[in-house]
Amino acid sequence: MGRDVYIHCLGGCEKRAGKGSVMATVLIVDDSAVDRRLAAGCLKDAGLELVFAENGQEALDLIRMVPVDLVLTDLVMPDVDGLALVEAIRGEHRNIPVVLMTAHGNEEIAVTALQKGAASYVPKRNLARDLEETIRTVLGVATIERNEARVLDSLVNVELTFELDNSVAALRPLIAHMQTQMRRLDLFEDSDIVRISTALQEALVNAIEHGNLELDSALREGLGDDYFELAAKRRSEPPYSDRKVHLTASFSREQATWTIRDEGRGFDPQVIPDPTDPANQQRVSGRGLLLIRTFMDDVEFNTQANEIRMSKRRPVEAMS
Repeated sequence: MGRDVYIHCLGGCEKRAGKGSVMATVLIVDDSAVDRRLAAGCLKDAGLELVFAENGQEALDLIRMVPVDLVLTDLVMPDVDGLALVEAIRGEHRNIPVVLMTAHGNEEIAVTALQKGAASYVPKRNLARDLEETIRTVLGVATIERNEARVLDSLVNVELTFELDNSVAALRPLIAHMQTQMRRLDLFEDSDIVRISTALQEALVNAIEHGNLELDSALREGLGDDYFELAAKRRSEPPYSDRKVHLTASFSREQATWTIRDEGRGFDPQVIPDPTDPANQQRVSGRGLLLIRTFMDDVEFNTQANEIRMSKRRPVEAMS
């Protein structure tokens, strides 16, 4: 934009430079001023430009005026609610990912919103702990090589095999490469690639943290740093430090398939809380699996459950 834009923020106005700003812009949408301040407080040290709207219609109007990189929205709002906002953004602004803030009692709507195009979600009770990390993850996979040009129509099939260590930080360039392959074959729209990348990130993190490092999700239910401290310790001590994650990715004109295997002891998938049960959606355990099952078409575990195979088919209309 060629001029400065003034946007109502916490307690008044902040001026956002119309030119030269390099920070990602996050639009926070909630009809509750208290909840808008709460979300903004959780992101105050994230190096983001924050703008605000009180409902879905105001958010859509603002997006048409101000470049927005991500929308963080409540679900239950007057007029245009969160679900309608997700659908509208998917139709009008496909490159802008949407993250949901969910409260107890609207879990069923949240699942529908994920199916309609939202990129991820964070329960409101966990905003302080999980919001910044979730926003960074979604922004990362949404902006990686966004403007990459299409390549080589003659490319028909690609199969790649990787052996990974237990560094979560190293996953971003790997996922960027996955995005490149999907774009090369023109398999999915950018909004779907973001969702697929989110599922892939969740599956790889699960393989590293719960597979190779054998971390219990129950440790994350608390407010302390026990989970992350134990993860750091096990990354440097055998046998955990010696384990690898094996990834095979296959891309054709019809679908993409990923097989991820860790070297941990495996687990019984039946002990994972059903993530589609509203009673479990406020829990850390099962959140990644919910995103994977929502964003992928087929998801299978091997008998030992240390290997997951997931695939996404190219939409029929895209093949016609």
